[in-house]
Amino acid sequence: MLVAENDLERVRLENLRVGLAEFGSVWSAAEGRVSAQARAGVTDWFAGGVVLTCRWLAGAAVEYRGRRRPPVAPITRCTSAAIEELIEAEYLAAVTLTGNPVSPLVIDRPGFLDAIVATLAWAWRCSGPAPDLSPGPAQPGHA
Repeated sequence: MLVAENDLERVRLENLRVGLAEFGSVWSAAEGRVSAQARAGVTDWFAGGVVLTCRWLAGAAVEYRGRRRPPVAPITRCTSAAIEELIEAEYLAAVTLTGNPVSPLVIDRPGFLDAIVATLAWAWRCSGPAPDLSPGPAQPGHA
């Protein structure tokens, strides 16, 4: 999915604690990385976690099996639109899961949970840097 200007225009600004342009840059970089890695036959769980979280925060419709659907929350799979209370609940659910090293989200999807926590901490809590999507040597948690 390419992040278009009209995608950013639809974002509820109350969902973000960072600037819309900065959010758009990170979201676009994550989408690009997921696409590039997929073309190379690689599943990048970290970038995928950033993408899913950004799509949910932005309320960006996604195509699934040929149909456009609203995005779901990356951890709770809640189908409601992202609003302040749900974003905070999603962040807390993600942080709680980090303490469960046997969770399939930790074992089967290396980097996925870390990406969600990092994205929500940055975009919602404004308590960390933007998720690091820079190319380079394999980073912990990246597939």
